[in-house]
Amino acid sequence: MTNNSFSGSKYVRRGEANHDAEFSCSVQELRSLMELRGEEAVTRIQESYSDVNGLCARLRTSPVDGLDGKSEDIDRRKEVFGLNIIPPKKPKTFLQLVWEALQDVTLIILEVAAIISLGLSFYHPPDAERQNCGSAAGGVDDESEAEAGWIEGAAILLSVVCVVLVTAFNDWSKEKQFRGLQNRIEQEQKFTVVRGGQVIQIKVSEIVVGDIAQVKYGDLLPADGVLIQGNDLKIDESSLTGESDHVKKNLDKDPMLLSGTHVMEGSGKMVVTAVGVNSQSGIIFTLLGAGDEGDNEDKKDKKKEEHKRKDSKGKKTVEKKCSLYQDGPSVEMQPLNGEGEPEKKKKHIAKKEKSVLQGKLTKLAVQIGKAGLFMSTLTVIILITRFLIDTFCIQGIVWIPECVPIYIQFLVKFFIIGVTVLVVAVPEGLPLAVTISLAYSVKKMMKDNNLVRHLDACETMGNATAICSDKTGTLTMNRMTVVQAYIGERYYKKVPEPDLIPPKILDLLVLGIGVNCAYTTKIMPPERDGGLPRQVGNKTECALLGFTLDLRRDYQAIRNEIPEEKLFKVYTFNSVRKSMSTVLKNHDGSYRMFSKGASEILLKKCCKILTASGDVKVFKHRDRDDLVKKVVEPMASEGLRTICLAYRDFPVSDGEPDWDNEAHILTGLTCIAVVGIEDPVRPEVPEAIRKCQRAGITVRMVTGDNINTARAIAIKCGILHPGDDFLCLEGKEFNRRIHNEMGEIEQERLDKIWPKLRVLARSSPTDKHTLVKGIIDSTVFEQRQVVAVTGDGTNDGPALKKADVGFAMGIAGTDVAKEASDIILTDDNFSSIVKAVMWGRNVYDSISKFLQFQLTVNVVAVIVAFTGACITQDSPLKAVQMLWVNLIMDTFASLALATEPPTEALLLRNPYGRKKPLISRTMMKNILGHGIYQLTIIFTLLFAGETLFDIDSGRNAPLHAPPSEHYTIVFNTFVLMQIFNEFNARKIHGERNVFEGVFRNPIFCSIIFGTFVTQFIIVQFGGKPFSCVDLTLEQWLWCIFLGLGSLLWGQLVSSVPTKWLKFLKTAGHATLQEEIPDGSDEGNDVVDHGDLELNKGHILWCRGLSRIQTQIRVVKAFRDSVSPYEGLETPESRSSIHNFMNHPEFRIEDSEPQIPLIDENESEDDPPTKRNSIFIPPSALVPPNSAGLPPCPGSPLHSLETSL
Repeated sequence: MTNNSFSGSKYVRRGEANHDAEFSCSVQELRSLMELRGEEAVTRIQESYSDVNGLCARLRTSPVDGLDGKSEDIDRRKEVFGLNIIPPKKPKTFLQLVWEALQDVTLIILEVAAIISLGLSFYHPPDAERQNCGSAAGGVDDESEAEAGWIEGAAILLSVVCVVLVTAFNDWSKEKQFRGLQNRIEQEQKFTVVRGGQVIQIKVSEIVVGDIAQVKYGDLLPADGVLIQGNDLKIDESSLTGESDHVKKNLDKDPMLLSGTHVMEGSGKMVVTAVGVNSQSGIIFTLLGAGDEGDNEDKKDKKKEEHKRKDSKGKKTVEKKCSLYQDGPSVEMQPLNGEGEPEKKKKHIAKKEKSVLQGKLTKLAVQIGKAGLFMSTLTVIILITRFLIDTFCIQGIVWIPECVPIYIQFLVKFFIIGVTVLVVAVPEGLPLAVTISLAYSVKKMMKDNNLVRHLDACETMGNATAICSDKTGTLTMNRMTVVQAYIGERYYKKVPEPDLIPPKILDLLVLGIGVNCAYTTKIMPPERDGGLPRQVGNKTECALLGFTLDLRRDYQAIRNEIPEEKLFKVYTFNSVRKSMSTVLKNHDGSYRMFSKGASEILLKKCCKILTASGDVKVFKHRDRDDLVKKVVEPMASEGLRTICLAYRDFPVSDGEPDWDNEAHILTGLTCIAVVGIEDPVRPEVPEAIRKCQRAGITVRMVTGDNINTARAIAIKCGILHPGDDFLCLEGKEFNRRIHNEMGEIEQERLDKIWPKLRVLARSSPTDKHTLVKGIIDSTVFEQRQVVAVTGDGTNDGPALKKADVGFAMGIAGTDVAKEASDIILTDDNFSSIVKAVMWGRNVYDSISKFLQFQLTVNVVAVIVAFTGACITQDSPLKAVQMLWVNLIMDTFASLALATEPPTEALLLRNPYGRKKPLISRTMMKNILGHGIYQLTIIFTLLFAGETLFDIDSGRNAPLHAPPSEHYTIVFNTFVLMQIFNEFNARKIHGERNVFEGVFRNPIFCSIIFGTFVTQFIIVQFGGKPFSCVDLTLEQWLWCIFLGLGSLLWGQLVSSVPTKWLKFLKTAGHATLQEEIPDGSDEGNDVVDHGDLELNKGHILWCRGLSRIQTQIRVVKAFRDSVSPYEGLETPESRSSIHNFMNHPEFRIEDSEPQIPLIDENESEDDPPTKRNSIFIPPSALVPPNSAGLPPCPGSPLHSLETSL
């Protein structure tokens, strides 16, 4: 091996002079090599390169020391073999976003109406004829005013442009923000490689062909490679092949490691042979058009489709790998029907139920939309009827063709009024408010160490009722140290001096720890003087290595003497074994195996123990019970994790052992020592758990440690209190209690246990999944439980996926766990979860605040427009004014109210739960209370304003009459009342002080100020386009006074006890589980509460009516970057393959069948033919704006997009 590495380095030096001859492997050659599997691959490597070392030599790298790390060599490799990046799609340009915003049906209707109005305003029939067309048409005193009729049409067009620009800018800034978030996620991705003989961590995008990468349990492989050396390596290749069985990797049978696959067990080293678009997952991404750019993308995809059909061989290879894009192996490509919409299949990908907020908002938006449509249609009908009766019946005008253009002008005017009522009624600011609120929260949560991967997780967290937390690293500091030991028949309460331990035992102990800990685990010197040494790798192993250093021995010297390549066999740690063993071959042909693991498990396999003199004596059943009682239990009751260290010799006379028969190998051990490892509780955790309990959230600890350790830590954390009537169970006991005689899990049995369960010890990942599923499916309580789960190991994947919100550890977590999660805790700290709860509740409250404000404006504006139109034949609020009001109440209010920072007070109440309506009675009281005040003021001004202010009446003005002071005062007062009511909307639980904390939100203050200034400019200088005239100072003061009145009125409203108002209905309930028809509740697709209550007709009118699609584009920006459930992610803004995989479609769904989970049958229902079928997402084949694009169920408000 040294020879090879030497020749490798020699080649590098020689190659520098002649770059062309530098690497004797072409990209194509390596690509074709990686296409092979198993025996074929081994044969090809032997034929072409003699062995893996030969391949390393051809790639000018050393299997031991790696690349030399010189920048010119790295750059050259990037140039020849490519970067480990799949080029992202270009983001949408601002103009594209503008075009998308223009697709809104409501805006299109307004544009058409404005253009017709504009065209007709230039038609002037002679005055004589005008008089013959009815009194409403005549009476224009000033000719210049009639000529200014075009202004209204132009102003509406201008307002539409404003709305579109604001929407497009919002979309653009969101997309930019989420690209930033994506980059942040990517920077977190690092991988371990050997360069210049040093083990270093580099960014995944910096990996080059020829790098020697160290792979270990839990890694997600960032590039393709060939195994150089492996210990018990098992890979989950289901993301590429769809086969759920773990594949054993070794040099003789299958050394090929592929990007995008998960390391489920073991460790090893590989030489990187393909990166970026040349790696196996990169090839597939390219095939599926994910790497394409430009506008012909869809055409290209179709051509590729045809090409794929022709090329059957190509198809087979693609099919083998295609399930990379699936949420599991059983997804089939959806055939497109005539309209380009995917035909509905009976089976869909199993997905989580839609979030609580989405379900409630969908329902509410539908209800408001219906009401708005009804009111606007009614307005138009009444206006037209009244005009016809007035003109033809009362005035008795005869129909003459010359008057038709004038009549059409009236019709257009009525139509515009109707559309503006609709624009004001439809709450298109809702998705924007949700989006802004979520985006703002996500950005701020990053500062609180919560990296949110799926937006709706943030909101779901506010409803959490239970948290199942790991112990190690989350509740504790994950800084392990050995503090007690039992060695040579003596129990040391603190680490003994080395001279107290017999030298023979000490040598065995140090050798055993040195070789039987992963070589990637090590103790590094502290980063700064006086600091603690840095622990790298598995923390339990770090504690043992630290123990050898405390015994003044150097484990590194042993590792240098016995490098990893010399280890004969390694049985790596996994959740089934609960132990790790390493076998060394001695010179005389005998073997010695060192084992370490959980003390109660390993002690049962020991039949001998080392005495004080260092000799071996028999270790009987009774001795073991004594040891457990006198050593293990006292250690555990102090909250220590107990680890047993043992060894076994295999003499030559016994012959070669059967290494695959683990049960036989791991018996007859000799116990060397039992050590107690302390992992102190994080100082901030007890307070965080107290906050959770006060907020109505139950915290449960689920740990692999033994029950005494777990109980001691739970008491220290405050999960358990002495004298509590709560359960602490071990995994075995838990399973015994929940299974019936047939060995099946019964929900009723589970329901008897989980409400009281607080600690689950010695639990396997399956137990964790069972518990989470049991709590979620339970119907014991009226409310369905919302469960959050923390996990760090690869095996936690199923539980993280099953939970409503999965938290993965950013530091200790494996890539697989991070990928199955919704939120990554960048500091692994439980108190960060409490912050996530606070932000989640804040999102919910922000939406409620916005709704309270918006609905007040909606109700008032619609009633004023409707009544005014019916009584005075003209809306007191003109189309342009309505659009301005709409802009205030939608875009600006959503910004102002959705960015309120959270307060500790949010944790003083219980979770809202799934059934609690979005609009509570208190909010309904506020909405109606303020509505009554505003309507009283507006109608008083409308019908008595001219006498109060001694001005001309603005009612019954002819078609092109100039704006009046009267209507300007009505408009100005209306807007000022909204501005002041925005302060009232900040409180939704009936609090009196509406100004509390207002200066903590600069966005709110600046928006209020900005709106006021703009209103002043519109009134004073808006003129004809805004139908305003400038007001005097006295009139302004009256308007402001009436506006301020809403603050005083607010105090009066909050004084009325809500319980008196029993007649008030709440609104925005979520659809209850029972209401959902059979077959959809265990929804293979998202349970879409909106779709269930809408039939197709409703969907159609709703889709046209609401501007919700417009702002939902914002949400698409999230979908592109952080989407949970799309069949295939468009890899926008990802700059490394590793990050492609950092998405849930590469989750470890396929490891589930191996762990006996509860819902095992779900994955087996699908016919096996689906396994390898290719899934091409509809988005790859349908143009982006066509109706065929299915909405992304992961995005917030997906439901609004589907049902509206």
